[in-house]
Amino acid sequence: MNNTVIIIPSRLGAKRFPNKPLAEINGLPMIVHCLNRAKESKIGEAIVATPDQEIVNVVKKNRGDAILTKFDHTSGSDRIYEVYKKNFSDKADLIINLQGDMPNIDPNAISKLEEHMRSNNSDIGTLASNMEKNDINNPNVVKVHVEKDMTASNFLVAKDFFRTNKDLQNKKIYHHIGIYAFTNDALTKYVKLSRSKLEINRNLEQMRAMENNMMIKVGLSDSKPLGVDTKESLEKVALEMKLL
Repeated sequence: MNNTVIIIPSRLGAKRFPNKPLAEINGLPMIVHCLNRAKESKIGEAIVATPDQEIVNVVKKNRGDAILTKFDHTSGSDRIYEVYKKNFSDKADLIINLQGDMPNIDPNAISKLEEHMRSNNSDIGTLASNMEKNDINNPNVVKVHVEKDMTASNFLVAKDFFRTNKDLQNKKIYHHIGIYAFTNDALTKYVKLSRSKLEINRNLEQMRAMENNMMIKVGLSDSKPLGVDTKESLEKVALEMKLL
């Protein structure tokens, strides 16, 4: 078995931006844009995982696939695991968790992550881009620390993830992109772990893996998708996508 599935967790109940997946960008709901980018990567089946029937209806109306999940998942990884376990456990050995608020992610970045995971030994893989100066002190921008300079070809072990850190001198810090590729064994192990101290303190799901000695490797993306957390960021993404 050497198959990949892309699962996009999505729900309407986000506190900062309720109904965010249905917000329209250039005439299409954001979740549909994300699903289309996943399909365009051409690495495997792409599907939305959601507890909300309204999202299922919108996705199917736009010729996409969506599966209704339980409401009470505490994380997106738990939600994708439910879909993996019920529908892909005998079909896929690599599961990509693509965030549903990055409608302008480059499909080539998704396929590059899969390529890295297929040719390297890692439990979990993710992406990062070069850091812009005004992102350094922005707590909404998640940073990843690696040992050396990232290039288009290397896939480096993540040393830490954080939002704010005063001790950055001489460290290799990059802008983390919220996409994760799990081996099937790693995803199964991850969702059975309890929430960790740093996961809770930093509000970063990946710290659970780090604190349980699961290896996360990072690949460099030459594009930086904009995450949508507010109506202001939605307008910024919509403008950028209109100009493409």
